[in-house]
Amino acid sequence: MTRMPVSKLPATGTTIFTRMSALAADSGAINLSQGYPDFPPPDGLVEALARASRDGFNQYAPMAGLPELREQLAEQLRRHRQVNVDPGDEITIVPGATEGIFCCVMACVHPGDEVILLDPCYDSYAPAVQLAGGMPVHVALAGTDFAVDWNAVEAAITPRTRMLMINSPHNPTGSVLGRQDLEVLSQLAERHDLLVSSDEVYEHLVYDGRQHYSALQWPALRQRAFVHYSFGKTFSVTGWKTGYCVAPAALTAELRKVHQFVAFVAVTPVQKAIADFLQQQPDYPLTLAQRYQEKRDLFIEALAGSRFRLQASAGTYFQLLDYSAISGLPDYQLCEDWTREYGVASIPISVFYQQPPAQSLLRFCFAKSDATLLKAAELLCKI
Repeated sequence: MTRMPVSKLPATGTTIFTRMSALAADSGAINLSQGYPDFPPPDGLVEALARASRDGFNQYAPMAGLPELREQLAEQLRRHRQVNVDPGDEITIVPGATEGIFCCVMACVHPGDEVILLDPCYDSYAPAVQLAGGMPVHVALAGTDFAVDWNAVEAAITPRTRMLMINSPHNPTGSVLGRQDLEVLSQLAERHDLLVSSDEVYEHLVYDGRQHYSALQWPALRQRAFVHYSFGKTFSVTGWKTGYCVAPAALTAELRKVHQFVAFVAVTPVQKAIADFLQQQPDYPLTLAQRYQEKRDLFIEALAGSRFRLQASAGTYFQLLDYSAISGLPDYQLCEDWTREYGVASIPISVFYQQPPAQSLLRFCFAKSDATLLKAAELLCKI
């Protein structure tokens, strides 16, 4: 008999996003579970992709990414974050932020190292740590606004702590870290000599006058952080699976050692298209917040007659709905039942925790057409 391998991720199955999207398709339900838009990307970007392919940008790009794209991204960071980075040694184009996060963990986390994760945390973080031989240490976000309890974070730090992983704007809760949060993080990271992985893929989707603060804007974090971004979120092209990672030269060099053996390069014509589009429309990302806030507000207003309770999402394109006044059943059961019965698919929040939370919450994606959001809200109001 063939010897079966011992699983490196014995507790990990198919992701909740895959399962719920499949259930939505099988049930004919409106899919507000997986986070992708149902509307087209900018015309100029699609045209740039076709042009790039016609013009011959169809072979391997340099491993770190097309120089013209990295130059445009350095300009974006100067323009929108007032941060100067070296496009040659500090920016790496990756096939999606998830790959960049995986590579930074594999590059820096050694067997026995501890990595602090803030629950609820995106589902790729802990498996990356485990595959590197590290130990995930979970600290729950606090209260109904999902604030970071920095005292609890510091209490979780030990001599074996190697890295702290943050995510703002935060998926799945929609919370946003403030200036004071980054100040405290900067002090903690410097005092305990920690590396930081900062997932900022929803950087341009912040609402109600809030501001996104990047780890790149704090000198102490700038020297020890990997900061991850996604073109899929910014340009409504999640299927293009392209993002980038910014880190100081020494950390970038280590990330690239892993990246070259995981994916080697990101897709060349996509890189060229994004570079050309950003050169032509450098302020396009600044148009996103108002557009998505209008969608959030439309969805919330349409739910006014429902039995759900909510706090308006501060960022991302996700809205949490509290169903505690409707049912006492577990969220993972309700999201499946309601997908079949009422025709709207969502994501249960408990799957992002090590210890199930007290809240009764489901996550809904509002990166959808107005008609889709209104129809979904109409169905949810029947519950």
